[in-house]
Amino acid sequence: LGGFALHAARAGAQEVVGVDQSEDAVSAARRNAEVNGLQSRCSFQTANVFDWLKSATTTRTDSSTAPAPSWDLIILDPPSFTRNRASVPDALRGYKEIHLRAMKLLRPGGSLATFCCSHHVDSNLFMDVILSAAYDARRQLRRTALFSQSPDHPVLPAIRETEYLKGFAFDVL
Repeated sequence: LGGFALHAARAGAQEVVGVDQSEDAVSAARRNAEVNGLQSRCSFQTANVFDWLKSATTTRTDSSTAPAPSWDLIILDPPSFTRNRASVPDALRGYKEIHLRAMKLLRPGGSLATFCCSHHVDSNLFMDVILSAAYDARRQLRRTALFSQSPDHPVLPAIRETEYLKGFAFDVL
């Protein structure tokens, strides 16, 4: 657990913060950071990511007029927000909020990698939500990568639910 965080630290990130609402996941990520000798650059917090992002966008560094902290890279890899078609509208609101808050924390030119693991939200719908969040955040996006599940999770075109994992990387301008 904590794979994205550990890879970022291994790639040279000076400070990495991982957030998960599961204490077990956070404990495992901390252990993995220690095993890999990355604990000095990785911190992990148990929190609801929506609350954490909201707090981070309003936290001031040294005075009430200072800007909120800004990040060079944010990776969003939430669990599925929907288990059925009926909950898709709520899921889309959740995806929009998490992206809007993340974009507000990225420095201009920062990178956003984002993933969705619900087959009920296809790539086009996921992209629409991200673009809507970018519009509301007054940010421009330049897509730099497109991700899908690995070959050991084949996509069968006749069975749409097999295409469940999708992801994008962007420069956020």
